Amino acid sequence: MQEPVFSGVGAVAPDWFELRSHLPVPSPDGGCRVLPVNAFLLRGREPMLLDTGLAALRTPFMAALEGLLPLEELRWIWISHMDADHVGNLPAVLERAPEARVVTNFLGMGKMALAGLPTDRVHLLEPGGWLTFGDREIVPVRPPYYDAPESIGCFDTATRTLFTVDAFGALLDAPVTEAAAIPDAVLRAGIANWSAIDAPWLAGMGEDYLLRAFDRIERLSPSVILSGHLPAARGMTGALLSHLAAACAQLSADARAA
Repeated sequence: MQEPVFSGVGAVAPDWFELRSHLPVPSPDGGCRVLPVNAFLLRGREPMLLDTGLAALRTPFMAALEGLLPLEELRWIWISHMDADHVGNLPAVLERAPEARVVTNFLGMGKMALAGLPTDRVHLLEPGGWLTFGDREIVPVRPPYYDAPESIGCFDTATRTLFTVDAFGALLDAPVTEAAAIPDAVLRAGIANWSAIDAPWLAGMGEDYLLRAFDRIERLSPSVILSGHLPAARGMTGALLSHLAAACAQLSADARAA
């Protein structure tokens, strides 16, 4: 398998920046595809990093991050969940950002301890809690699907930016910087293939579950959706929900046929 690649930084919303990388992975259809692996930086009154990328890309990741913000100014590190592609550079960021606190929930903190990561700088996010930064609130959001029970996304009330953790991730033919640049059929297939890998349990979820999950997202009316595994999607909420519904239907059909 080829090595992961750090592919740069881009602005994705006011105050928000995407740190992009991609990982070649085998696809369920027997081919090889590219999986985006993203982290995000909110540069505002209290700067916050969403996830910390792949450890294999530590040198370019840290250089890009420090090019966006002096790390002594970083105040928060939001850990969506404890998968290796989301916490790979957490030790390095903690070392260089002495004022930053790690935002997670009780299970996330437990997994940090099991992984030998320090928990003395954890800000434990209680159920119903949120972060207030003066100019905005960062509200926890349960993603519509996930591969780890501690997963927590978030919604920035100032820019209406929604981070959905792994949800809406897609296996792609090649790296791109905007979800809008992906042909519709390719994006739908990519979301279906990634969902089959990341959340096969979706095959057993009924329509009621999807309707509730979709309603929560639609009520937020996000201007941009950020995913750990998809380029930034501006104004694409309806399209992403449609693609996910199709993926779930395909997973259910495949499960019945098995």
